[in-house]
Amino acid sequence: MIGLNPFVINFAGLKSGSHNFNFNIDTKFFEGFDYFDFKSVELETKLELDKQQTTLNFLFNTNGNILVPCDLTTEDFKMPVLSNLNLHVKFGEIYSDESDEILILPYGTHQIDISQYIYEMVILSVPLKKIHPGIKDGSLNSDILERLKLLQPKEKETPSEYDSRWDKLKDLL
Repeated sequence: MIGLNPFVINFAGLKSGSHNFNFNIDTKFFEGFDYFDFKSVELETKLELDKQQTTLNFLFNTNGNILVPCDLTTEDFKMPVLSNLNLHVKFGEIYSDESDEILILPYGTHQIDISQYIYEMVILSVPLKKIHPGIKDGSLNSDILERLKLLQPKEKETPSEYDSRWDKLKDLL
C-alpha cells in the first residue's frame, strides 16, 4: 500500500510554508533497491519542504555512517556520509524528470515518493574508490597491506652507468 510507505509525502494536505521531516535510513532501505554493497547503514535524512502556491522546494540533508569494505585491503570501515540535494517540483501537463534538480508533476498530483531521491543522493556521495583511513595515516595493520608493500616495484638505488651510444642522438638536434 502506497499510503503506508514512510517515504511518501502527501503535500496536498499541508499548508503553505516550511515543513520538516526526519527519516532513518538503514540497510533494508538499500536492499529494497537491490543494492547490497553496504554492510551496515546508519543514516539520518532531514527534509525541509517549502510549499508555495505553485511549487514545492525540497532540501535534503543526509549524514551518518556506512560500513563498507576497503578497495585495497578488504577491511571493513565506517565511512562518514554527508550529502545534500535541492529538488524543485513544478506542476505541468505531463510528468518530467529530465533535469537533476527540477521535477515536473502532472496537475492533480497529491503526493510524491522521495525514496528514489534519497537513494541516488547517498549512492552518488560515496566515492568510487573507498580507502580505509588507516592506510592514509599508516595506522592500519593488515596482511594484504604488507603483501602489497613487498610486491611494490623497487626503485633503483643508483643510476646506471652512462651509456655513450646515446650521444649520437644528441647530434641530430
